Amino acid sequence: MKGFVPPPRFGGATRFSDEPLPITREITVTEGISVKDLAEKLEIRAKDLIATLLMRGVFVTVNQSLDAEMVKDVAAKFGAGATVISYEEEIANQAIEEVLEAENTGELEVPRSPVVTVMGHVDHGKTSLLDAIRETDVAAGEAGGITQHIGAYKVKFAKEGSPASGREIVFLDTPGHEAFTRMRARGAKVTDIVVIVVAADDGVMPQTLEAIDHAKAAGVPIIVAVNKIDKPEANPDRVKKQLADRGLIPEEWAGAGQEGTVFVEVSAKKRIHLDLLLEMICLVSDIRAPKATPGRKAVGSVIEAKLDRGRGAVATVLVQDGTLRLNDSYIVGNTFGKVRAMFDDRGRALEEAGPSTPVEVLGLEAMPDSGDTFLVVADRDKAKGIAQYRKMKEREAQLAKSSRVSLEGLAEQIRQAGVKDLALIIKGDVTGSVEVLADSLVRMSTEKVRVKVIHSGVGSITESDVLLATASNAIIIGFNVRPERKAAELAQQEGIEIRLHSIIYELQDEMRLAMLGLLDPTFKENYVGRAEVINVFRIPKVGTIAGCRVQDGVIRRDSEVKVMRGEEQVFKGKIGSLKRFKDDAREVTNGMECGIGLGGFNDLKEGDLIEAFSTEKLAADLGALTSAKA
Repeated sequence: MKGFVPPPRFGGATRFSDEPLPITREITVTEGISVKDLAEKLEIRAKDLIATLLMRGVFVTVNQSLDAEMVKDVAAKFGAGATVISYEEEIANQAIEEVLEAENTGELEVPRSPVVTVMGHVDHGKTSLLDAIRETDVAAGEAGGITQHIGAYKVKFAKEGSPASGREIVFLDTPGHEAFTRMRARGAKVTDIVVIVVAADDGVMPQTLEAIDHAKAAGVPIIVAVNKIDKPEANPDRVKKQLADRGLIPEEWAGAGQEGTVFVEVSAKKRIHLDLLLEMICLVSDIRAPKATPGRKAVGSVIEAKLDRGRGAVATVLVQDGTLRLNDSYIVGNTFGKVRAMFDDRGRALEEAGPSTPVEVLGLEAMPDSGDTFLVVADRDKAKGIAQYRKMKEREAQLAKSSRVSLEGLAEQIRQAGVKDLALIIKGDVTGSVEVLADSLVRMSTEKVRVKVIHSGVGSITESDVLLATASNAIIIGFNVRPERKAAELAQQEGIEIRLHSIIYELQDEMRLAMLGLLDPTFKENYVGRAEVINVFRIPKVGTIAGCRVQDGVIRRDSEVKVMRGEEQVFKGKIGSLKRFKDDAREVTNGMECGIGLGGFNDLKEGDLIEAFSTEKLAADLGALTSAKA
């Protein structure tokens, strides 16, 4: 407004001076704090804070969230140093205070059930072992007999006379295929004990070693279950020796002062030593003595999430601490919700779930990512504000990433100008599978063909997916999902290819073939023979015939030829006629003379060389893997 001069003082202090006040106090705020809450922390009026932001060219309302840098900058103007922490850190700090005040509140720590992650190589019997413990049949329901999701199960150990009888153990069953490394790593982060399953008839394999690395990185104790000991070719001692070479020395082999690893020889099929395995798990758990505070608000991790047609977004959550109850409001990643219903691993409805309990939670506003932290909050509006702030920051980061241009990036684009792109849209039934599929397919990119996942999501294939594929010339991949009827009809109209799969091996093989199909065919010339032109005869109505002597190899009637004049190639084509004296010849060998007529070429001269060759079509080579692998 013309002629307007802002008042120099608000609340008795100079607020708009370029010189900030000296830092006299420290405040701690959570991410996405609103203008109103920040004003309360700074002990000033909200309108003073808005006026300060306005002078800096930032237009806000009292309920608008501020990013971390803006909070620190504005707080400094009012003489306060600001520390911005995540909401998870604030909850953790609250938990510490609750524990310190436990005597007054009654929120005492109590022992909780151990969380056990079952890992190992594909087809070594992890799920079958868990089936035998649970007395169910999960493996039969898995596509191709391999586990492609994370399952979470709670088992009660019941054996008369055993000191561990009546104890509960939570099992996480992680996939063994190498493409699911990320899912195994995620499983190791929430676990107390890792059980490595090794087949006695197969020995230590690559994914076994990966599982050991994940467990060691997570700093959790390892128990080795040597499975399939009922087989005639089983050799448990060989497995023990292989693992001992890798640093997992069996307890009976460990020397004085050397830490040994618990080995249990089991058979899932014959149900041998399963009780012993459960006892060992309880024993190792007692050494670490995991504890939890049931009286506090629930904290957990999302093991898996999927989109259910009838129930909406559904998350499998492992409650790690506190108690989760019906109608609790919560924040998870960049979404939030309210617990509308809970179910245990056998589908029974629950009203509350204590520590170390895996549950299916309904009532999510949107799909969370696997591995996100699940936190119960008292104020639903606060949860909504933080979720919206996180979503906004994620969107900003993606936009900044897509719009950033550098000389190095430009050079890379020029270098890859000749690279073919295979664009994919991936839809799956659960977030973990979609993440891993996208990651493993991008890793298949080579120096000649680059795999680009332009969109991935959970749920059935919709019309919008087909329209996106039409615009971007992409192939749609459905993993354990099917297209909606209208989407299938639209795809047929637009000529969009939809590939449906349930086993990752088959999908990878098909993508490799698709990548090969993008490449131009490669042809190789194989040398056959050479003849020198001795004489040139021009015959009316026939054309030019070269009288030749074969110098090397053989000249065949169906050969392709090049005419070389010195170092220059003057013709490339097919033989029109090949004669030996007056008779047609099928081939003429080394040292013999013949007459050669070339179709469509009459400018032959004495001394020319006619080289015969055959063309072989080679299988396309995708080239070496690129850095997308990393």
